[in-house]
Amino acid sequence: MTGLPPEPFFSGPGLDRADTLRGDAGALQALAAGAGTLQLKWREGLPALTADGRLVWEPASNPELFLGLDGQSARFCTIEEVSADARAVLPHLALLHADDAPVFAAAFSLARWHTRHRFCANCGQLSQVIRGGWSRQCPECGAEHYPRVDPVVIMLAEHDGRLLLGRQPHYPAGRYSALAGFVEVGETLEAAVARELFEEAGIRVRDVRYVASQPWPFPSSLMVGCHATAESDQLRIDTTELDDARWFAREEVAAALAGEPDAPFQAPPKAAIARTLLERWLGA
Repeated sequence: MTGLPPEPFFSGPGLDRADTLRGDAGALQALAAGAGTLQLKWREGLPALTADGRLVWEPASNPELFLGLDGQSARFCTIEEVSADARAVLPHLALLHADDAPVFAAAFSLARWHTRHRFCANCGQLSQVIRGGWSRQCPECGAEHYPRVDPVVIMLAEHDGRLLLGRQPHYPAGRYSALAGFVEVGETLEAAVARELFEEAGIRVRDVRYVASQPWPFPSSLMVGCHATAESDQLRIDTTELDDARWFAREEVAAALAGEPDAPFQAPPKAAIARTLLERWLGA
């Protein structure tokens, strides 16, 4: 469909993940030794970038994790201790090219999972990398473990043409963004949206609908973007979660996204799905 803003950052096809090859150890060994096979270069706990924001690849010397195929050429990376502070990574993301962002997200999340889940959660023995790095198996009890993905709802609540946005203590001065929270055990996405908005802002909502999703590799979340209709604009802010929350009119959101100097708030960065939600709401 034309006229829609770009997909959320980190979204997109990335590499061909070639799932059918993951269980074939012989095929993976042949790919690792093949001509044209490359390995992702790391620098200070992050995938290295060129000056124009592209990922840096080098000849494969230690191909531990199979990221996928780029045409007929295989792409691997090593198991690295990655930078754990998402806020420290944000300057890196400002440089990262959007076309390479899906591969960055996969490599970063996968490498971090392996460094933090070396031992079997069932019996405590050291597990082994299998399936090209897309799972680990315990040689003692046989349990197989897979990289986890944590679902997070992030949502815009609307009331009479205005949007509710909030700010957390660690945000830069003046920034407001969509409210968000982890989905809990036994909870639907819709219920999580309603619960988080009530807990953080004291509002009841209805008509929750899905908008878009984004892999967020810090460490390994799936951001599920939603929109909801608020039944009232009366707020009761949970100050243990938020510094502030306010309703913003359409023209105020437009000014913030345009970066106007007199805008009432600073918009979320382009790497955040909150930015996509605001752009799509404004363009609807």
